[in-house]
Amino acid sequence: MPPRSSPARTTPRHPTGRLAEGRGFSCTSSALPPTTMFFPAFTHLQFPSPPFWATRELCCRVPKPCRDVCALLAQACQLVHLDQEHLVSKVCQLIHHLLNRFQVMVDEQNLNFLLSYCISALKQCSSWTHVEILQALAALVYNNGPKCQKYLPDLLGKTGLLVQFSDSAQPDVELRRAAVRSMANLCLSVPGQPYLDESYRSVCFQTFLSVLQSSKTSDVDDITFCMLLQNALKGIQSLLNGGKMKLMQTDQIGSLLAVLKKCMFHGLPGLSIEMPTALYPAPLPQYDKRSPIKQEQSEPATFKQTGNRRKKSKGKQKKGEFGEEGKEDLGDAGNESVLGADMLKLHLGDVQNSPCSDPRTRASDVAHVPAGKDHLSSHYTSWKRISSSESEYSDAEGGIQSKMRSYQANVRQGALACFLSAIKSIEKRVLYGYWSAFVPDAPGIGSPQSVSLMTIALKDPSPKTRACALQVLSAILEGSKQFLSVAEDANDHKRAFTPFSVTIASSIRELHRCLLLALVAESSSQTLTQIVKCLANLVSNVPYSRLKPGLLTRVWNQIKPYICHKDVNVRVSSLTLLGAIVSVQAPLPEVQLLLQQPSSSGLNNSGSATPHRFNSSEQWRKALPSEGEPPDNPAGCTSSEPCWLLRLCVSIIVLPREDSCSDSDANFPSFSSVYEPCPLRLESLQVLALLVKGYFPMAQSYFLELGEVACRCMEEMDPSIQLHGAKLLEELGTGVLQQYKPDSAVAPDQRVPVSVVVTFWTMMLNGPLPGTLQNSPHATLQTSACDALSSILPEAFSSLQNDQQILCITLLLGLNHSENPLVKAAAARALGVYILFSCLRQDVMFVADTANAILNSLHDKSPNVRAKAAWSLGNLTDTLIINMETMGQSFQEEFSDLLLLKMLRSATEASKDRDKVKSNAVRALGNVLHFLQPYHIANPRFREAIEESLQALISTVQSEATMKVRWNACYALGNVFKNPALPLGEAPWTTQAYSALSSVVKSCKNFKVRIKSAMALSIPSKRECYGSTEQFCQIWSALVIALQKSEDTEDFLEFKYSASLRTQICQALLHLLSLARSTDLPVIWETITENGDAIKSYVLQYLKSGVEENEAGMHTDLCERERVLKGAIEHLSGIEKQLEGKARVRVSAYLEDVLTNHANATELTEA
Repeated sequence: MPPRSSPARTTPRHPTGRLAEGRGFSCTSSALPPTTMFFPAFTHLQFPSPPFWATRELCCRVPKPCRDVCALLAQACQLVHLDQEHLVSKVCQLIHHLLNRFQVMVDEQNLNFLLSYCISALKQCSSWTHVEILQALAALVYNNGPKCQKYLPDLLGKTGLLVQFSDSAQPDVELRRAAVRSMANLCLSVPGQPYLDESYRSVCFQTFLSVLQSSKTSDVDDITFCMLLQNALKGIQSLLNGGKMKLMQTDQIGSLLAVLKKCMFHGLPGLSIEMPTALYPAPLPQYDKRSPIKQEQSEPATFKQTGNRRKKSKGKQKKGEFGEEGKEDLGDAGNESVLGADMLKLHLGDVQNSPCSDPRTRASDVAHVPAGKDHLSSHYTSWKRISSSESEYSDAEGGIQSKMRSYQANVRQGALACFLSAIKSIEKRVLYGYWSAFVPDAPGIGSPQSVSLMTIALKDPSPKTRACALQVLSAILEGSKQFLSVAEDANDHKRAFTPFSVTIASSIRELHRCLLLALVAESSSQTLTQIVKCLANLVSNVPYSRLKPGLLTRVWNQIKPYICHKDVNVRVSSLTLLGAIVSVQAPLPEVQLLLQQPSSSGLNNSGSATPHRFNSSEQWRKALPSEGEPPDNPAGCTSSEPCWLLRLCVSIIVLPREDSCSDSDANFPSFSSVYEPCPLRLESLQVLALLVKGYFPMAQSYFLELGEVACRCMEEMDPSIQLHGAKLLEELGTGVLQQYKPDSAVAPDQRVPVSVVVTFWTMMLNGPLPGTLQNSPHATLQTSACDALSSILPEAFSSLQNDQQILCITLLLGLNHSENPLVKAAAARALGVYILFSCLRQDVMFVADTANAILNSLHDKSPNVRAKAAWSLGNLTDTLIINMETMGQSFQEEFSDLLLLKMLRSATEASKDRDKVKSNAVRALGNVLHFLQPYHIANPRFREAIEESLQALISTVQSEATMKVRWNACYALGNVFKNPALPLGEAPWTTQAYSALSSVVKSCKNFKVRIKSAMALSIPSKRECYGSTEQFCQIWSALVIALQKSEDTEDFLEFKYSASLRTQICQALLHLLSLARSTDLPVIWETITENGDAIKSYVLQYLKSGVEENEAGMHTDLCERERVLKGAIEHLSGIEKQLEGKARVRVSAYLEDVLTNHANATELTEA
């Protein structure tokens, strides 16, 4: 208890001495409005009970404006002295009730006065008044935390009032609850305002944690204890959300997760568990203390009780379903979803013949909400300022047991909401250390299954709580792909121990089993939606290719009936799950088999009208044969029957609805009479796009028909439908591009014929695509249309009519001047694709127009636009090199010198930009410098630009930029060395370039960059290009050192490139030997003398490695390598003949010895 003050008690005075004139009241009773005239009598009368005046007569007559209410409360506090404890109690009740009833925001001046009054009252008044004072304090500080900074030492200091009253030693639980509630309200954050200091946050966190760790004593009422837990949970959630608290310490995380798990099961029927004070990261469940016998006895009773309760509540459900919080939870308690074990097995065993579920319809929340997001926290922002006096319950409305069950459900929901906030505050890699504490695992032989989130999802009587548990599980699963990637059970493990990979695989299988059980057992549409979303999150992160097949088949077959569910949200989430199945690690053999199943599988008794709609839509179901093909064998057709999922999605997208499926369709009046609800059509379009992306061979049989679907969508008025139609079009175009790639494994006769692709794009360009590209009010739609147009097959583009080709080019060049950065970036990228088309790249005018457009975008203020423009500029300069090699001098003479100079300067400037721009800018620099002709280099206007561009490349190679940038810079210098017109070996920049590459080949951490630098060093074809003897010998020494360090790396991932690095270095060394002069041999021989054995072993390994593909993608066979070595020996022998004795024979003899050893090893191998 706080120290009591002296008997002389004083009342804080209002800062102005009297209320300000503008507030409507003065200090004299004659000036007060009628609602305040009770105060003179108030000091002499004893009122029967607080509700008599506080909740009815007074509150009906108080002025409603916030300023008037605040002024009234301040006036009341001035009139009541602290030695009048009975009246202090009633004034505090008045403050509490008025602020709660009218949601009043107290201004800072009155807040300071009222807070001072309450704090003084807590210090001076008797303990029996403290509960009412703390309730008033909680109402005052609610959403006013930043304004209470000067009072925090009195409240949250080491001897602060709230700290003392909330201590675990406090015998009065009501007093402790009121203090915890005040502390929780102080922890609420206000946007744009400073939050609590770290010291106060720590005090509050430890206080809340202590409350949650405490056990209920026999003298404490169950409901009061539940409310105490609720307030503590609310406080921790506020600290995690508003304070952006990051949980880093293991003991802190473990303690919080332990109490949250304890509260998650608080009051759950048939379950009683004890938790340690802290959880620790562990691969297996570490603590689950409960009696197996008690559990076995309690579960049947729970099932039986559940069934009776559900029957009784059917008639009353609507009455209490959407009432106040307490009534809603009573309604929830009557919706038990747990079925008997035999019933569950029956449902799972005959899923294909199971009818569609028929849960209650729900008319709200039709919009699609992604699983695992902030949906949970939005439901519980209304937990505030609940006191026992505000309860609407009575014995007639359910009795004390129903009331207690409702409060226990509120605790479980609060714990789950807090857990969801904690997940966002803990690093995922740390969180997954506690995976086994919250995610189910297959029970061991003879042992009960550990309790987990799925225990709540299967056994909690409240649908709201079950939905909360599923949202938390979704949040855990979100982003778990890397953690779950270790799972593996494809092979039977017969070992003395269970590997961690098998443990995770077992947990994944148990999650599938439990979620499918919950799916069959659930009757609430809202909770059913969360189950399906959770399944979709699980499917998206599981490595099915490493697991035994069958998991996806069970999910696939069981979700089919829910596609025709009468609740739109369930249908949308079911399609989301199907989309996750067809997108995860596509293509999976198991999913391919599922897609080839007959269309009626799993839907024959579902009661759905959907499958029958296809019979009335034959115009798209039958594929049109292309020219030259038999009518009964469409191009690339792999199945005699259409893919069931493809048919379903198309029917939902394009066919009129036949009946009203849900009351929630009323939220979409514009489509309710014609098509399916918009969220359902959008999800179908997304699934269709994923299906085309992952399983294009199955979709290509209906290539033109799917194009018609995309056309129809882009012709609609709804921009979202248009957008997803454009995305479907892009996936169709990309699928064809993948088939025609040089390295494609698809046989030519299995590809979509070029004639069909031409028909497809002709339909698009004569249809809505040009209009969509010009739809400026919708930038995202224009962007997607640009991306779609860039996915056209080059062979098909060249076969389009001339006016259609011109239309595409004109549209893209025009969009490159868009003011929207998204559209401009997409247009710049599309031009970079078109510049590589063989039918366009030889057109000098098109190349020039594209170059000007790209250079314009390269100076845009948007980084994204500049990055796309730099990529396109790199492609454009690649085109210059191709044209130079194929068309020769004619193209170079036609191309504008002024434009070339402009490209060189722009690329040099872009090489100083951020890394995403720089990586392609240096690539473009290398190509342009390679393209330059002698008359360009001699031109004074080019001289300065060339020097600047070379310095930019050299500095980029030496910089600390990303490895991709440095790789491109080394590649660019290699291109520069290919231009014989440049003064390589003579100009000052030559030494700098070779020095930079030599440094990189020795010391760069990334082996790919080393490989590219070694390749660049081996490009000059003449000895003069390497400069002086000193320069040549430095390059030789650097390559020898790099060869010796080719296995030294700190990153294990780089080790796989060490063989390619040695191959490239050996090629570079032999190349240098084949060009060496007599003045170079002394240094070369010195190096061989010191490191001859090491060099010899690496060269022998290089010679015998056979056909090997190096970093450049070139194949160097065994004979070619021997030929290069023999050429070097012959060259050195000719030089050594001109020298004296020792120096004349040593290097060539060394190489001849290497060649002899290689020949002997080859003979032994063949023998």
